[in-house]
Amino acid sequence: MGKKGSKSMTWDAARRIQSAVDSGRAVSADEGFKSRAMSAAARNSKGGRK
Repeated sequence: MGKKGSKSMTWDAARRIQSAVDSGRAVSADEGFKSRAMSAAARNSKGGRK
């Protein structure tokens, strides 16, 4: 799983990642990273998307 002490991906964090990738601010991230962030947020939200 994740690294010791790391926090779970949230919907807000996933949205920030998508925004950074779309705007070009996240130069080392790609479209695949966006989808992995959203998938992780879905897994961690326990009740699905709100």
